[in-house]
Amino acid sequence: MNAAWAYTLIPAAVTLLAAVIAVNLRPGAVLVSAIQHFAAGVVFAAAAGEIMPDIAHSGSPFVTIIGGFAGIAVMLGIRQLERVMKGSAGLLTLVGVDILIDGLVLGIAFAAGAQAGLLLTIALSVEVLFLGLAVTTELSETVKSKMRIVLII
Repeated sequence: MNAAWAYTLIPAAVTLLAAVIAVNLRPGAVLVSAIQHFAAGVVFAAAAGEIMPDIAHSGSPFVTIIGGFAGIAVMLGIRQLERVMKGSAGLLTLVGVDILIDGLVLGIAFAAGAQAGLLLTIALSVEVLFLGLAVTTELSETVKSKMRIVLII
């Protein structure tokens, strides 16, 4: 468990790799959409297959229900934040919140077991691949320096 934090470096490296690729080779809308949908499926499958069974058998349905409603509240809050914040700053803020939540989920997965943590690390790496592409594409509309875009990512 002590080295579990090192697994967080894998999605970070994937994000930077996606940024470097995206500033040099502009991905098309179809490719970005395909990666987005694939990433969503991988994350959902990893969470449903590895984390949810442990939660369901934890013996505390009350805590599971509270956690579910808290998740819904956070998502609705993010939706409201998205309406207020516009442009690149808004996108970066929302992606930051997403990455924070992903980090918490990754920590929970490693607490559940090394296998669950590793599977979720892989799933989140696919997700942040999409985020790296999407944010790089958005930033390239306003930031002209490729190096600066990668540094922002």
